[in-house]
Amino acid sequence: MNNQEAINWISFKEQLLMHPGQDLQFQYAENKWVDASYHITEIKQAPIVSVDCGGKMNSWTEIIVQLWEPVAQQQDRAMKVGKALSIIELVEKTLPLNPLATVKIEFGNSEFDTRQMFPNKIIADGDNLIVDLRPDSVQCKAIERGGSCGTTATGEECCTPASVKPKIELKNLAVAAECCTPGSGCC
Repeated sequence: MNNQEAINWISFKEQLLMHPGQDLQFQYAENKWVDASYHITEIKQAPIVSVDCGGKMNSWTEIIVQLWEPVAQQQDRAMKVGKALSIIELVEKTLPLNPLATVKIEFGNSEFDTRQMFPNKIIADGDNLIVDLRPDSVQCKAIERGGSCGTTATGEECCTPASVKPKIELKNLAVAAECCTPGSGCC
């Protein structure tokens, strides 16, 4: 996310609550906008539990707001922030959302592969509230903690080549032992 801290659900929702009358716009790339006829199709809450390459367990929660563009444009103006808030309210009646969860927006269309992106900035601009989206990037949590990939107290790393395995002697059990002794000429 451009090395910026991810926005959590409570901060995202507070930004929306401050601008209920504005049009909610999403910019997914430089000068690329989600079509004004988009729908918020679902809001997902995903608890994540992982073990990183350093052997440390990590857990966090993500709230993913999914946007869908209909094939045929249905309107010229994006939904109002207030409409998005009514969808959020409907979701929260059934699914209590973690206020500290990281927010991601899921979007794709025929020109842009579906992906989950972070709200990079939320900008009030005239009649619009613009959510500027930027892609996530892969990180190594072990390195971010100041360590390296799987380094143990003895200096061993999880990513070193495996030690050489001993060769296994294969025996043909289908042939009688007396005909296949060394020098017997059976081979």
